[in-house]
Amino acid sequence: MRKTPLVIALLLLWLAAPAQNGDSTQQQDTTVRRQATAPQQTAPRRRASTPRLQTTVRPVQPDSLLPQQDTTTQQQDSALRPADTLFQTPISVDTPKVVKPAFTLFLDSALYNHQPYFTFTNPVKRLVQRRDGQGKEPLFYSTIALLIFFALVRNNFSRYATDLFALFFRTTIKQRQLKEQLMQAALPSLLLNLVFFISGALFINLLLAHYGMGRSFSFWLLFAYTILGLMLIYIVKFITLKLCGWIFHMSDVTDSYSFVVFTTNKVIGITLLPFIILLAFTTGPFQQGLFTLSITVVAALFLYRFYLSFVTIEGKLNISFFHFLLYLIGFEIVPLLLINKLLFRFLGESA
Repeated sequence: MRKTPLVIALLLLWLAAPAQNGDSTQQQDTTVRRQATAPQQTAPRRRASTPRLQTTVRPVQPDSLLPQQDTTTQQQDSALRPADTLFQTPISVDTPKVVKPAFTLFLDSALYNHQPYFTFTNPVKRLVQRRDGQGKEPLFYSTIALLIFFALVRNNFSRYATDLFALFFRTTIKQRQLKEQLMQAALPSLLLNLVFFISGALFINLLLAHYGMGRSFSFWLLFAYTILGLMLIYIVKFITLKLCGWIFHMSDVTDSYSFVVFTTNKVIGITLLPFIILLAFTTGPFQQGLFTLSITVVAALFLYRFYLSFVTIEGKLNISFFHFLLYLIGFEIVPLLLINKLLFRFLGESA
């Protein structure tokens, strides 16, 4: 029983010792805090140092912490000064120089000094002659207009075109019936005659241009002269046949002959269309071959027309081939040769 108060007293002393230590540590903490906060409260505000003046404001304080703060500001100012010098003095960066080897320099000089079109040592004046380009726009538009015109006639009078070729090449037995139908169709006959005049004029213009004649005339002017010449030749021929038939009372024979002539012209006008397109836009040996082929085809059609004319006239008149040959020479070949001679002389002198 006596030991119990001793145990209790020892426990109280043991518990009281940490409490005193905690109070002492709290007192020490408060003193440290007061010392830390005291300079901040007593020290005045310092202005920021400007790099231009490079001066620092040092307030006079009796506190021991202020000299340490001034030393820190001086260190900051000294750290800022090299930055100012960086902005004031430019930085020089050495760029590496590219050095070409001697072999490449020799090649460059050989290329530049022996260049035929430009030099760096002795300049040469080169005179350039201006050339006006001569396009084929008129020929293109005229061929397109001719094809459109023929397409309209072909689509609107398709039966007439089919019967025309069937009658001309003797591919049907109903020749008399087809002939009467074709002679009664005046409008498609007139339109296909216009196709012949236009295509024939274009073909003659291409021939003249190929042989270098008529260069003093413009394309459209020469084209108009050619159409007028063809129309004048066949109008005079038609009127002459009509007069001969009326004078000699052979209107039936002359009508049949004129029908064969103008039927052949329509077929020639249609046949020349692909040749005109190819001849207009080709050059060289191919164009020369096309000219030879087209002239051969036109000559063959004329010979076939003479044959059809002789067959038509022989069935209605008792004439021999010799008399028909005299007619061809006197009224077909000789006038054509005279016109050809005058045309070549006139265009040859104006070329």
